Amino acid sequence: MRTTTSPVPFELLQKFDIAGPRYTSYPTADRFVEAFGADEYQATLAQRFVGLGARPQPLSLYVHIPFCASLCYYCACNKVITKHHSRSAEYLRYLARELELHIREIGTGRDVSQLHLGGGSPTFMNDAELGELMGLLRHSFHLVPGAEISIEVDPRTVDASRIDALATMGFNRLSFGVQDFDPAVQQAVHRVQPAEQVFALVQAARDRSFGSINVDLIYGLPQQTPSSFDRTLALVAELRPDRIALYGYAHLPQRFKPQRRIDEAQLPKAGAKVVMLARSLEALLDAGYVYVGMDHFALPNDPLAVAKRQGRLHRNFQGYSTQPDCDLIALGVSSIGRVGATYSQNVKTLDAYYDLLDQGRFPVERGLALTRDDVLRRAVIMALMCQGVVQFESIALAHLVDFPRYFAAELKSLAPLAAQGLVVVDADGIEVTPTGWFFVRAVAMVFDRHLQASRHLNQFSRIL
Repeated sequence: MRTTTSPVPFELLQKFDIAGPRYTSYPTADRFVEAFGADEYQATLAQRFVGLGARPQPLSLYVHIPFCASLCYYCACNKVITKHHSRSAEYLRYLARELELHIREIGTGRDVSQLHLGGGSPTFMNDAELGELMGLLRHSFHLVPGAEISIEVDPRTVDASRIDALATMGFNRLSFGVQDFDPAVQQAVHRVQPAEQVFALVQAARDRSFGSINVDLIYGLPQQTPSSFDRTLALVAELRPDRIALYGYAHLPQRFKPQRRIDEAQLPKAGAKVVMLARSLEALLDAGYVYVGMDHFALPNDPLAVAKRQGRLHRNFQGYSTQPDCDLIALGVSSIGRVGATYSQNVKTLDAYYDLLDQGRFPVERGLALTRDDVLRRAVIMALMCQGVVQFESIALAHLVDFPRYFAAELKSLAPLAAQGLVVVDADGIEVTPTGWFFVRAVAMVFDRHLQASRHLNQFSRIL
């Protein structure tokens, strides 16, 4: 049995085993309001793109495919469980309508440097449907040379021939939902996929020269123990994907009905979860991975690790990215987009989505127009989350504030984190230390005005 020799002090892992936002946006999605709806979103598109010409800064696109053939008990995503694959054909027709509404406002041929298909399980769609969707997107937008084109893959829904088809469609990045290789854990969460199957699919993707392969893992699932997760980590190190996303399971059955099927008695205790995290950090760093931040690891030559070394990391609703900060057009039920200083989220049910599109309206349910304070704090939080550095002068010049005076209370609140060696604060700015990088969400939370006002943390995942 491996001893726990984490690269960060174990007592800090215990101390910061708290809930908090993931900061894929600021303000976070729980602050969105229904006062920002379809009309406001349409007006934002019109205002944002009028006069920008045919080639403004490239866009990012996200398409949500909600369907899954079976239910994973841990899942907190917006999904529709169905065995009827014909439902995806209808959904595709409505995605085309939503695309048409966008093209009316922003025109055709806008450059796109990042495209991501998420879910649900995008591979619930058959190859013909995925090919049709990619055709619609290419007809509406211009995917620039070198664009990141990624898709989330349920290993149970693909084989080598489908990997080949995805490559032919233009996908160059894959993310495999593995979660855990242990058979008992897989049974407990209703997601059985033998390790041999995943290894074969990853090899097929390598044979087709996919630019990056990601594997998702979750610790804290039912039936997991530190020893069993050690075995999963060893298999992942052998598999050697380019990137690894390691998430702590958040058991919130009051919010996510599928989690009510999990036997809480089988969940590991909080102390065991911290041990799993500590061992995971040790194992992945020993295997040669770079800790990018916020649950993300990458091999040293992966573009994500390179971007971190060069201070070029960015963050959006899909997590860390090498793409510059840009507008994000989001399509499909529940998807979240960003245009200028606004956020928007689509309705969460198929019936509502179809109904609004039948009316010729954008299917936006809620959103937010950011205030000047929101934009300022977003700049600070994203600088912390992506570069680990906030320079007072650059923020002051960009936002016309006296940083030490404006954030006097926040700087005072950083003092305990500085005393614990997580940040260094001087007259010029704030720098997250190598140890503090593992707790960067806790540092960012200090500058979250909405969070400090409410302190309702039980709706968020653990920050580690």
